This record gives sequence, structure tokens and C-alpha cells, in this order.
Amino acid sequence: MKKLIFQKLNHDILSFFATSIILMGFIVWTLQAINYFDLVAEDGHGLKIYFYFTILNFPKIIHRILPFIFFISLFYTLIMYEFRHELNIFWLNGINKIQLTNKIIILSILMMLFQIFLGSYVSPSSQLKGREILKNSNIDFFTSLIKEGKFINVVKDLTIFIDKKNEDGSYNDIFIDDSTKENSKMIYAKNGILIDNEKQKIFKLLNGRVINNEKSKINIFDFDQIDFNLKTFDTNTIIVPKIQEISSLRLLSCFFKNIKIEKFDSFNCDKTILEVKQELLKRLYKPIYIPIIGILTCFLIINSSNKINYKKIRNLVFITTFIILVISEASLRYSVSSEILFYIYLIFPWFIFISSYLIFFKIIKNA
Repeated sequence: MKKLIFQKLNHDILSFFATSIILMGFIVWTLQAINYFDLVAEDGHGLKIYFYFTILNFPKIIHRILPFIFFISLFYTLIMYEFRHELNIFWLNGINKIQLTNKIIILSILMMLFQIFLGSYVSPSSQLKGREILKNSNIDFFTSLIKEGKFINVVKDLTIFIDKKNEDGSYNDIFIDDSTKENSKMIYAKNGILIDNEKQKIFKLLNGRVINNEKSKINIFDFDQIDFNLKTFDTNTIIVPKIQEISSLRLLSCFFKNIKIEKFDSFNCDKTILEVKQELLKRLYKPIYIPIIGILTCFLIINSSNKINYKKIRNLVFITTFIILVISEASLRYSVSSEILFYIYLIFPWFIFISSYLIFFKIIKNA
């Protein structure tokens, strides 16, 4: 019977948790996806690339909101159990408050392990995959961004300006500043036609002039027609992996310097060692606050809802746990500022967990 009771409790908590984290994750993902639309509107990537990139950032969102959603799930479930008098079922079947708390702590530890797996493997892997998709993609929407009276800076070191677009789709007075290669050049064309299909993506320029700057020597020549290839250019989008996208094994290798080459994925271990340290703490250590959420939320079961001070305890539990969550986020930023702060960051969650459990145990025994 006890086993069935605990199974139902776990089911209720995890069901609410799963529903809440998917809904909240989708809301955050939608808001973030709007910001990422610059990949299309400004950087010229296709909608398919945009969709893949935003989807692959979803695990990162889940990883960030998981502790708060787990706290809300525990808080809501225990309150509803109390108001529906379902906690009495535990007491009537010989389950005491210490046993119930221990089960919730075990569930919290399992959630902590899931958070570590999500943060150390799934999230960085999916983000890196998204970055690789951007890196290997072409700028499909580049040509659609070319409009009259607007400077186009989608490609690094390339600026295009068009004075007028005609009804037949042709352009007048086209200026191109191309500094993408070692020798820069400026192109002016009186007329131009944009050709964009599967085989080619070119600007057919007519009746113009090219000014080449070759090693401080300027060469000028006129032309009747030239084809300016748009398919060879890369986007302005950042394609170098960020530290959040590097695998945990590589970060650990960087931190402990177990590899001879201390540079990979365009970042240097010696120069970014503090960032590496902070990222590893975020992935592997910060989830320790999840069991703290578990023990603090269990203070809700100390008194029943018919006691005068129940609302005060409920509000105090919510505020205290929320503050702990804020501290877990804020303290990470300063955890690598000095050696003292680093050790404080390591010790603080253990102190909170042990002291909270001892206080809870003492209150229950003296009740």
C-alpha cells in the first residue's frame, strides 16, 4: 500500500512538472524564436535553417527553467494534497513526515541527475548542432533582402546599395563595396538584374565602372556587363561555437589541461579558463540546488491547513525557496571571481541543505 501511495505522489508531481515545463518552455521558445528571426530578416538565412536552429535551442530553455518548474510542481502538489486532505492517507498508512520528506528528497536527487545530464550533454550538443547548421548553410534569403534605398550589410565586408527598383524587377544605380577579399573593390552599375535560381545567384550588372584597390594601387575600368556572384559569400551570423556549446569533456580537458593542445573550437584554454570554470559549475554543480528545493518545500507538511499559521508557513516557504533559486543564479556569476568566493559557492548549498534538514527533523520530532 505504501508503495502505491508513493507511486501516486510521484505521478502527480511529475505529471504537473512535465505539463508545466513543456508549456513554459514553449512560451519562452516562442519569444526567443521571434528574436532569432533576425537570422532571416537581417542575416539572409532560409526559413528551414531558422526553424532547425530555433528547435535545437529548445533543450537549453528546458535546462534553464527546470529548477523553477520543479519547485512550482512540488509546491503546488503538496498544497493540493493538504487542501484535499490526501496527506492524511500517508499518516493513516503509517507513513510519517520524515519518510515522506526522504522520498521527496530522493525524487529531487533523481531530478538533479537529469538536470546534470541535460546541461552537460543534451543542451551543449543541440546548441553546437544548431551552430554547425548555420556554419554549413548558405544565405538563402540574401537576394530577397536587396531593396531600393537600403544599405545591405548581410555579408561581412560587403555593402550593397540600390537607388531604384523598376516595375520589371531590374535596378538602377547600383553601388557595391566589396572588401571580402585581400584586394577591395567598388562597383557602380547604371543598371542591373538579379538572377536567383537553383543554378545561380548572381547580380548581372550593366554599364558601369569597377575601382580596384590592389596594394595601394588603384585601377579603374569600365564595363558593359559583368556577373557579380552572390553565392560565394558567407553570412554575418556568428558561426564560431560559444563556450555554452562546447562539450563537457572538452571543457574538463581544458580545465585540467590533460591535452597538449590547449586550443580548440576557436577559444584558448588559458585565456578563457575562468569562463570554462564557471560553465562547468553551471553544468555539473549548480543542479545541487534541486534537492535543496525538495527539502525546503517539505516544510509545507509540518502543519495542516487548519492551523492558524499555515498561510504564513506557506508564504515563507515560497519566498525562501524563490530567494535560494535567485541566489543560485546570481552567485554563479561571482563564483570564479576569487578563490574564497569559489569555496563559498561550493560550501553554501551543502550548508543550506544540511541545516534545513536538521531544522525540519527537529521540528517534526518536537511536534
